[in-house]
Amino acid sequence: MAGSALMVEEFLKECQKSGDAAYGAFRSLLERLEDPNTRTAARIFLSDLYKSVGDSDQCLEQYHFQIQDIYLDQYQGVGSQGRKKLTMMVIPSIFMPENWSFTFYEGLNRHPDSIFKDKTVAELGCGNGWISIALAEKCLPSKVYGLDINPRAVKVSWINLYLNALDEKGQVIYDAEKKTLLDRVEFYESDLLSYIRDNNIELERIVGCIPQILNPNPDAMSKMITENASEEFLHSLSNYCALQGFVEDQFGLGLIARAVEEGITVIKPMGIMIFNMGGRPGQAVCKRLFERRGFHVNKLWQTKIIQAADTDISALVEIEKNSPHRFEFFMGLTGDQPICARTAWAYGQAGGRIAHALSVYSCQLRQPNQVKKIFEFLKNGFHDVSSSLDLFFEDESVADEKIPFLASFADQLKENSCFPYEPPAGSIYFRNLIASFLKTYHHIPLNSDNVVVFPSRAVAIENALHLFSPRLAIVDEHLTQHLPRKWLTSLAIESAEGDDPSKDVITVIEAPRQSDLMVELIKKLKPQVVITGMAHYEAVTSSAFAHLLEVTREIGSRLFLDISDHFELSSLPSSNGVLKYLAGTSLPSHAAIVCGLVKNQVYADLEVAFVISEEETILKALSKTVEVLEGNTTPIRQHYYGCLFHELLAFQLANRHPVVKRESEKAKSDKLIGFSSSAISVLDSSELSISGAEISTLIHMDVDQSFLPTPSPVKAAIFEGFVRQNLAESEIDVTSGMKQFIKRNYGFPTDTSTEFVYADSTQALFNRLILCCINEGGTLCFPAGSNGNYVSAAKFLKANIMSIPTDSGTGFKLTGSLLDGALQTVNKPWVYISGPTINPTGLLYSSKEMETLLTTCSKFGARVVIDTSVSGLEYNIEGWGGWDLEPTLSKLNSSRGQSFCVSLLGGLSLKILSGALKFGFLALNHPLLVDTLHSFPGLSKPHSTVRYAIKKLLGLNERKSELRVAVAEQSKNLQSRCRRLKETLEKCGWDVLEPQGGISMVAEALCLSQQGLSRSGTRPKTTGKRRAPTK
Repeated sequence: MAGSALMVEEFLKECQKSGDAAYGAFRSLLERLEDPNTRTAARIFLSDLYKSVGDSDQCLEQYHFQIQDIYLDQYQGVGSQGRKKLTMMVIPSIFMPENWSFTFYEGLNRHPDSIFKDKTVAELGCGNGWISIALAEKCLPSKVYGLDINPRAVKVSWINLYLNALDEKGQVIYDAEKKTLLDRVEFYESDLLSYIRDNNIELERIVGCIPQILNPNPDAMSKMITENASEEFLHSLSNYCALQGFVEDQFGLGLIARAVEEGITVIKPMGIMIFNMGGRPGQAVCKRLFERRGFHVNKLWQTKIIQAADTDISALVEIEKNSPHRFEFFMGLTGDQPICARTAWAYGQAGGRIAHALSVYSCQLRQPNQVKKIFEFLKNGFHDVSSSLDLFFEDESVADEKIPFLASFADQLKENSCFPYEPPAGSIYFRNLIASFLKTYHHIPLNSDNVVVFPSRAVAIENALHLFSPRLAIVDEHLTQHLPRKWLTSLAIESAEGDDPSKDVITVIEAPRQSDLMVELIKKLKPQVVITGMAHYEAVTSSAFAHLLEVTREIGSRLFLDISDHFELSSLPSSNGVLKYLAGTSLPSHAAIVCGLVKNQVYADLEVAFVISEEETILKALSKTVEVLEGNTTPIRQHYYGCLFHELLAFQLANRHPVVKRESEKAKSDKLIGFSSSAISVLDSSELSISGAEISTLIHMDVDQSFLPTPSPVKAAIFEGFVRQNLAESEIDVTSGMKQFIKRNYGFPTDTSTEFVYADSTQALFNRLILCCINEGGTLCFPAGSNGNYVSAAKFLKANIMSIPTDSGTGFKLTGSLLDGALQTVNKPWVYISGPTINPTGLLYSSKEMETLLTTCSKFGARVVIDTSVSGLEYNIEGWGGWDLEPTLSKLNSSRGQSFCVSLLGGLSLKILSGALKFGFLALNHPLLVDTLHSFPGLSKPHSTVRYAIKKLLGLNERKSELRVAVAEQSKNLQSRCRRLKETLEKCGWDVLEPQGGISMVAEALCLSQQGLSRSGTRPKTTGKRRAPTK
């Protein structure tokens, strides 16, 4: 006994020297506890030490450590076998058990013990380890990992573990399951959950009591954390945190935010996180930290505690000074009115006792697997987007729709370097989902070939009317608002005579939706096309639909029936008479179904539409029509609704319902209108994309689309637009950014009268210009070899067209002399110019060449359309100098006639290397042209999320950024590919016109020249478009 006393006395003398000396003495003691051979004696020594010094505060001051009892569960039920107390040691450089941690433990106790039993648990900021040990003792978890960034805290926690796992005689204490605390608890040095991540441990419970005030001395937090650091620095780790790069930093909650996001990656799907939250930022802020990250939140316990005297709140005062936010403190424990941090600081400086609320929150992920995917995507280079993330929804149905989409979209952005090619008829995957939904829920045996996708219902209807160009069409009054105004005001029931396309107008008669009135009009007027919806009371049964089918068949009218208002994306869809009819009877060849998908819970303005037909000829024609007039439907729109269809189909067993044999169509009508002559000519002869090519590895050189890798800033901007909620109008207004963009890139002048029109594609915008030209009785003048899609669209829409000869000697560029000669005999010319990068040659127009061309156009009063849609990826630019159109246009505008004007058409998909962001713009400076353009209202406009992304990317493009670096890098990449392709073609006997930018080139097979088809003519005979490979 005397020897033991002597050892204790020597130990205390060592501890008395300094805090570092005391820590060194206990570290040596821990080594003896870890060794099974000396463990018993070391534990007995600890008992003797405790008896010698007791638990007075003087021990802490004199010997730099303190051993004290912490009493647990003072109201334990009868028969409880748990301990009444734990014995714990602390040293000055670690967090002392006090009201903050006691309140946290009380909150944990609000959960039943079963929450932790047999679970894998981690405690963040374990301090001296008392909560980890208490949880293990009381709740019998499988394993508790106590984690702390302070290396001394970890060593002390291990000592406390041995202190409580062994009795005073050094014997192991067993619990009811014959396990010991040593079996259940481990402590590790870890920056939050880094130890867990590094060792691939999956957790079921995460609990944390970690700092929530920014260090008033930020530089102190950058020091290396070692066990030999100063006591003051190590203790500050318990009270303060550094900036973490989260939006919650402004409230001092950045470390909690980081812990939560790290926890999402390592916690099992049904896991629970429990955190202590100081109420200083306000309860709403604390709760939102969890909710916006996709958690259901339950407040377990709340009380008030006195603000620790050694915690400096001046950082919170500074935050209040620089922001409108006010923190919440109270004047003592009985105060019931909150005061701000500045008032609390002053009150505390004057000797007052300030308090703050302290809450314990229990959180569980909603849709955990999907939320995990979202955060997995964000942590791979997209951390900045997490500040915009908002996964809180008042309505669960909104959460059920948006979260799976975000998870799926995150997967697509992560797994694909670029967005893959999709055929003009729509994504095959999306069309398959539509067909499967109709088959599964409505028993209609269709496949993807029966479906054609359109950007919107309005676009589908207008394109169908252009395809057939009927003399007379009857259209439901609810479906006419987006049709051209001229169609709705024309009284030309009979076909116009002559060759003037401006007088060849479709006449649309508005009709009521009620079927008996619609049938009466059809019988009297005998229209060639009928487009109608159905009243709600008539849509429940199939009789009204059957009657419409019969009447239109007898008259010889083509019927397009709109079911948008009655189509439900639900696992329990309401009765739908049209779909009920199609389950038993094939859709007649003269009829098609139109459906606009607008009934989503999240984005009221996000639309995509599809047309269903069982007539192969109609389906092929509609597919080519959407390619000619629209390009294709934005992939993101299809992906969004594809996720909704997938969610409704994924849980169902495949092929469970046998296909029911349906009745075949009655006798076909022989009086049906066919496609317009212009449509037939274009669809038969135009060089459209290859249909039926579904090989995923195919390199598409048949479309004007880049397959270069999408830069990270673009992916981030796209995703951020979708994760945000309640976007303000100012956040999606791109016009100011567009003005700067076209000024910087082209020197195109704008003022308050300049009108900007936006659409999903430049092709759709150009088609509106074609209609304006037709309306004015003008002639579209294309340089030979121009964009074939635009020329095809002009022919399809029956515009007057003139081809201006170009010469191989100038690289098929349009010159002033050639343009002057061509316009001599043209009435009301509209001149199309592709530049700065010319499509398809890839050559560049200089500012001087543009001055010549614009001056010539001004001489003839022409309307000029400059198409910049393939510009932005120039590489052979030595001596080029870029564009500055402002001096030329200012001079010409001051002396021009009323008819001369220049419109700038373009898109950003190529410029920012994104196949996903379909965004076209048109800048107009002529009031009459603006009015005419707005008389054709059926454009499919970019969604608000796309405009948000575009606005953000325009800002990045204006300054040196990762995006500009990526664009420059890809321009170099294109130059290299261009050189290799040119060399390869020349070795194979081709004559190549070397491009200076863009993604296409022109080449001619010399063997054709040798057969008499010389390139010395006025246009390129053979073109091959080079694209960036997908692999």
